[in-house]
Amino acid sequence: MSSDSKQRVKVTVNDKLYEVEVGDLAVSPITVHVNGHPYLVYIETGEVERVPADEPVTDPKTEGPPTSRPEKASAPTGPAGQQVGVVKAPMPGNILDIAVKPGDRVAVRQQLCSLEAMKMKNAIRSPGEGVIASVEVAEGQAVAHGDVLFTFE
Repeated sequence: MSSDSKQRVKVTVNDKLYEVEVGDLAVSPITVHVNGHPYLVYIETGEVERVPADEPVTDPKTEGPPTSRPEKASAPTGPAGQQVGVVKAPMPGNILDIAVKPGDRVAVRQQLCSLEAMKMKNAIRSPGEGVIASVEVAEGQAVAHGDVLFTFE
């Protein structure tokens, strides 16, 4: 999926219908629009769990009070915005180009590099504001899922 593609689905949560628009799942955070309201969603790539399709879904009423809408992501705090430590490769691939260097100040969602995976060019973007401390990869380098690409000060 390219970084510009989006998917729109209708989901029902606690008997309430939501229209959800989801961007590129290969980057984190992604902006998800629920009934037109934006939310920042952080994908924890190490926490993905595959469950069989016939496994029963846990009843949310037994896990806590139902909510009528998802919680909004908190706004970035302080002048540096969302705290960023490292940016890791969301998938295996090859680094095509690097758009930043150590010492560069970057904004939220600013493109840091391009990663080619399965013949698709994927934009790797900053999950928050900050200053690049180090670039851990080089153009043309092959990376594995979870490899550190950039560190922040």
